[in-house]
Amino acid sequence: MDILHLVDRFEELLNQSRPVWFTHNVVVDEDRMLDIIDQMRVAIPDEVKKAQQLLAQRDRLLAQAQEEANRTLVIAREKSDQLVERDAIVQAAQARADQVLAQARLEAEKTRQDADTYVVDTLTRLEIEMDRILTQIRNGIRTLDGEKPKEE
Repeated sequence: MDILHLVDRFEELLNQSRPVWFTHNVVVDEDRMLDIIDQMRVAIPDEVKKAQQLLAQRDRLLAQAQEEANRTLVIAREKSDQLVERDAIVQAAQARADQVLAQARLEAEKTRQDADTYVVDTLTRLEIEMDRILTQIRNGIRTLDGEKPKEE
């Protein structure tokens, strides 16, 4: 039987007991009280055994966790060493990548400048051509206005 249940029963027995007037004493049913105490004597060793088992299980789990942590540290150190070895290769690759990126930026800037120059040249030629066409249109309008018979 659960020890907490027995404690509750013991408390209930005390609460149901008759008080002795003008004191803090109560009259308790001796047989019921001794029965609960006997049950407690039986239950307490079981509770202690359960507690000891839980402590032993906790100690095993802690030992396993410590062992796992040690293994994880060993693996992490090995990987760290491997990464340090690769660091030189990574740095060289990074330097090369930076060079390629800088070259690509220079080429992109040159291409953009060439494209801007081409657009300005094309627009300038278009402006000249448009001015030429506009001049022809104006001359044509003036010519047609000059040929109209004058109305009197």
